[in-house]
Amino acid sequence: MTDPARLRPPLKVLLASPRGFCAGVDRAIQIVERAIEKYGAPVYVRHEIVHNRHVVDRLRAMGAVFVEELDDCPDDRPVVFSAHGVPKSVPAAARSRQMLYLDATCPLVSKVHVEAQRHYDAGREIVLIGHAGHPEVVGTMGQLPEGAVTLIETPDDARAYRPQNPANVAFATQTTLSVDDTAEIVSILRARFPAIAAPHKEDICYATTNRQEAVKTVAARADVLLVLGSANSSNSVRLAEVGRRAGVARSHLIDDASALDLAWLEGARTVGVTAGASAPEVLVQGLIDRLCEAFDVEVEEIDAARETVSFKLPRALAV
Repeated sequence: MTDPARLRPPLKVLLASPRGFCAGVDRAIQIVERAIEKYGAPVYVRHEIVHNRHVVDRLRAMGAVFVEELDDCPDDRPVVFSAHGVPKSVPAAARSRQMLYLDATCPLVSKVHVEAQRHYDAGREIVLIGHAGHPEVVGTMGQLPEGAVTLIETPDDARAYRPQNPANVAFATQTTLSVDDTAEIVSILRARFPAIAAPHKEDICYATTNRQEAVKTVAARADVLLVLGSANSSNSVRLAEVGRRAGVARSHLIDDASALDLAWLEGARTVGVTAGASAPEVLVQGLIDRLCEAFDVEVEEIDAARETVSFKLPRALAV
């Protein structure tokens, strides 16, 4: 009897590791889950807790209500601030309304907030490398008075930046940027302003860096790269970009297995698979299952780094 697998073309799947949830995302999701358990539904969440449709839909089904502004929340229900962070004005407004609020800001984003405040207190002109409109950038710039932070998005922005005092400048970065893109911008700033104050420790978070390095390792052997993550997830979008820059022209960002177009795999013998830091592992397994329907799949896990980071929950929710 013929083995059905023999009738399907062979496909090697290189599974990038680390991938998927980082410690900050895991903590933020747990905060919403624990809040619903402790206080009952509904629990309001200002902005998507993390940028992944599947995570948001699951929490919504549990009783989370996602809103964009604090004005959309009633005074008598808990509200959670997303992992991306919020401007200082948001918790101030919550306190003035005597609301119960829980801050799910990733501790590594909070570190950037602290650094920006430190530079401001020292009288420095502050540059933030990031993407305009991203909630993390809005939150970081919102830690300081309007106009205190200049946003730089591109190398051209870095070349055009004109501080009042070139000897008294500092920079910080969004945590989910492309490591290579950011390095280029930083090198321009350092060349122009040799005395520029840098973060005590790299602002781009360990999870973003590790996932990009894993993609580069996988890309060296892959014909196609599939990145699981939502289109509004900065770190997921960056993974697909990193794959293309590493030589995999067919790098695709997809929400889940249902978005896979098998035509993308025409002629491919090796496919790389990864997931952004806000994408749950169940999506990875779903994609592999879909590939197994069309191909005789062999999976090889590529370990680029080992992650042991974890973050504590707020005291109010700790067990």
